[in-house]
Parts: sequence; C-alpha cells; structure tokens
Amino acid sequence: MPTATPSPLDDPLSAIRHDMASRLDNRQPGFSLAQPFYNDGGVFALDMETIFEKEWLFAGMSCEIPAKGNYLTLDVGDNPIIIVRGAEGAIHAFHNVCRHRGSRLCTQSRGKVAKLVCPYHQWTYELDGRLLFAGSDMGGDFDLAEYGLRPIAVESAGGFIFICLSDTPPPIDEFLASLSRYVAPHDLENAKVAVESTIVEQANWKLVIENNRECYHCNGAHPELLNSLQEFDDTDDPRATDAYKALVARKQDDWDALDIPWALQRHGRRNRLTRTPLLEGRVSMTMDGTQGCKRLLGELTDPDMGSLRILHLPNSWNHVMGDHAVVFRVMPLGPQQTVVTTKWLVHKDAVEGVDYDPTALRRVWDATNEQDRRLAEENQRGINSKAYSPGPYSPTYEFGVIDFIDWYCERLEDHIGQATPSLQVVRR
Repeated sequence: MPTATPSPLDDPLSAIRHDMASRLDNRQPGFSLAQPFYNDGGVFALDMETIFEKEWLFAGMSCEIPAKGNYLTLDVGDNPIIIVRGAEGAIHAFHNVCRHRGSRLCTQSRGKVAKLVCPYHQWTYELDGRLLFAGSDMGGDFDLAEYGLRPIAVESAGGFIFICLSDTPPPIDEFLASLSRYVAPHDLENAKVAVESTIVEQANWKLVIENNRECYHCNGAHPELLNSLQEFDDTDDPRATDAYKALVARKQDDWDALDIPWALQRHGRRNRLTRTPLLEGRVSMTMDGTQGCKRLLGELTDPDMGSLRILHLPNSWNHVMGDHAVVFRVMPLGPQQTVVTTKWLVHKDAVEGVDYDPTALRRVWDATNEQDRRLAEENQRGINSKAYSPGPYSPTYEFGVIDFIDWYCERLEDHIGQATPSLQVVRR
C-alpha cells in the first residue's frame, strides 16, 4: 500500500518544517543562522508555534495585580491572554476569548473587575474562569459548566509571572525555586511599577535576544550603561580582569554576611541567575551610579547589592538591584518586528517625587534600549541583503549568543519532531 505525506491542509507548515529540519541538521555550530531564520514569514510562524506557544514565557509581575480582580493582558502572536488575581490571592491565566462568539473580554492592558464580562453579549465569568451567566436565550439544554474560559498554565515565583500555552508545559520547578531564593531579599511581591516603556524594533526577535546576550558591542554603543555596569557578569568570563575578580571576592564576602545569594546558577541554557558587582563605588544603574530610589527594596539596609541578573529564554532578561529592578519582556510581532517592554520597579511604599524621580530612574535604560534598537535594526537590514551568509561568533565575547542559538535550535528540532504529522496510509 503506498503512502503519502500530509497535505498542506493537514499541516500548512509542513514544507517549512522539512526545510528548517534540513537547515538545522546542516548548520555550522558557532555561526549565526541562515537568512530565513531571521526574515522569513514561514519560519516566523514556526517560531510562534514551536517556541512561543510551547515554552514558558515571562508575562509580567505579580505586583501589577496586587488585589482580587486586578488583571493584565498581553498578546502571544494571535493569542490574546488575560492574567487575573482571583480569590485568596490565586493567579489565573486564560485565553482572553469569550466562549460565545470569540470576542475579547478585556480590551485594556490592565484594570480591575469584579467579574470578567464580555462587552459583546455580556456573558459573565467568575475570576477563576467559570461561566456564571449567558442570558436566558441559550436553550434548555445549555450547560454553563461546559463553557468556562480556556485556561493557560501559569506559575509565579519571586514576583515574576510565567505562562505557557502548551497543554504539556516543559518542567520549570527547579528554576522557580532558584528564582524565589535569589529574589527573596528584594521582595518584589511588595514592589510597584514606577514607570514603563514599550518600543517596537524593526528586527526579528532572535536578533533582539542575540544583541542582549553579549557585551562585545557595549564599549562602542552604551556609554550610559557602562557608567555602572560591568561588561562581564561572572569570574568565569574569559575577559574578567584581576581587579574585577578582587572586587567580586570582596562583595561576595559582604553578601555572605547578609545571607544574600550570589553564586552563578544555570538551569540548562534556558535560565541563568547570577549576582555581580556594579563598578566600584556604584550602587545602581543610574547616570551617576547613585541610588535611583531612596527607599530600598524589601527590607534591605545596604544599597550595594550589585545586579542580580536573571535570564529566561526565550523572552526576558532582568536586573534586580538594592534600590530598584528593571525587567524586560520581548514579544515577536512579525518576522522583522519585535516589541520590547521595560518596567522599572521600586518599593511599593516609595513616593514619586520624594523617593524617586521617574525620569532619572529610567534614563540609563531608555538610552540603552534606543541604542540597542538601532543596532538590531541595522543588523536586520544587513541580514536581508543577498550578500549575507552566516558568520562566526566569538567564543570569548559571544558565548551567551552561542548558548542562545544552541538552545533555540535544540528546542526547534524537538518541537518540529513532535509536531510533524506521521505519514498516512492511503488505501487504493
């Protein structure tokens, strides 16, 4: 009996899956990816299906929804999502889609509600997703219990909220345990968003992440950032100087005395946590390295906590300091378009204009984000050229990029294998 491959109707991404599987098999490790990975619409669709709809994503901070009924929304590709605080402090995540005719329930980026009510026909849901009311005209056999909101896996730790659209989310418990322990002294559950920015970069999301995973470009591009930030973030970095190592040793002794976690923690290539000193004499990522907020986070008494750097692939990097935190969320919008959201967090009791100036607090990363936007967009323009071919990464300066690209390729290979439909038997 002959066999046939699935038709495009069975799997519209079938051709691109096979092409990408071949490219992944033949890619040269330590080199950038082939052009289609950065600008092709089919590859973008594959990225959304196999990475952003399968992996855990950083969504927001729990302090953004402090009380029952507080919610925030975001879009994962074509999937609108709502995250809401329910009874007894529980955090729920749902597809922001009414079970009646599919309208979005919540149309604002954040807010507070008693119930989730569809603005179209007023179907009403409890904060835990149960359908409570659908009018009197749905027929005698209509069962409210069958039409609750579609849930999404959600986890929170250390004040960070993660969601996963997959029915079988990958393991994340070990990372969450580390995250809780490392962030505990800063108590981000009791912080607040002081200021927020959103920029759209005309570049593929992988270029945005690649740019973040190395500081090879920092000396030539980020003068504001380098007023406080060390170019390397642990003593294993091959560029680390003797002076840096001595500073690290002194600060680690100070942090040990305060019971502040600092050791480098890796959870595969996906997650990484490390606390590293800022430049000598600097305590915060401000223009002059002084405190950006007089009220320290948590119950900290020493502002010199360095920077707790937290990486979560595929879409977040973060800096948590003694006086404030800066968290970043990356979400793809298209093959060559990415939105980067930055939030600056301070203690919930800090008073604007007294304890902090929002303009001063954000100045370093506003400048850095704009510089990175230009770098990523110029990178994209060059990659679009017919002259582009994959180039070698520096194992000394770009080991973080190599780790990211290896992680991405591994996840893509795994998900392509899981998603590719098996050959069908055709009876003649």
